[in-house]
Amino acid sequence: MPDLARRLARLRVPLGFVTAGAVLLLADPEWRTWRAGLAIALAGEAFRVWAAGHLEKSREVTRSGPYRFTAHPLYVGSSIIALGVVVAANSVVVAILTAVYMLTTIAAAVRTEEAFLRDTFGAAYEEYKVSRGTPTARRFSWSRVRRNREYRAFSGVLIGFALLALRVLLPV
Repeated sequence: MPDLARRLARLRVPLGFVTAGAVLLLADPEWRTWRAGLAIALAGEAFRVWAAGHLEKSREVTRSGPYRFTAHPLYVGSSIIALGVVVAANSVVVAILTAVYMLTTIAAAVRTEEAFLRDTFGAAYEEYKVSRGTPTARRFSWSRVRRNREYRAFSGVLIGFALLALRVLLPV
C-alpha cells in the first residue's frame, strides 16, 4: 500500500480539525440551511451509531447491522454528516473543500483498513467483500457504541453545529 495512503489515513482526524476550522471561517449559514444540515448530520450520526453498536473492532469481520449492506458504514455515516455540514455552511467553497477532504482521507482510510482486515482475517474478509458473507444474528448494543467511542463523533457533530449556529448569530 502506498505510503501516502497510510499517511493520509493516520492524519485524517488532525486534517479534519483543520478542515473544520476552514469551514467555520468560510461558512455563510442561515437558520434555514443550519436546520436542514443538522437534520442530515444527525441522520449520518444515527447511521454511525447503528454501525458502532454492531462492530467488534479488530476481533472479527462484522456481518450484522449495516455491515450486511456496506463494508464501511462508519464512513458512510461520516459522509452523510459531511453533507449535512455542507448544507448548513451554505457555501460552494466549503462544499469543494469538504469534498476534497472526504474523498482523499476516506479513500485512504478504506484502503488502509481493508489491507489490515485482509492481513488479519484472510479468507473470511475476502468472502465478506465478495458477498457480504452470511449475516450474523447479533443485536445492537449500546455497550459496543461506548466501547467504539462513538460519543466522540456525536460530540463533534454537536460542537460543530453549535459553532455554525454562532456564525448565524454573529456573522463575520
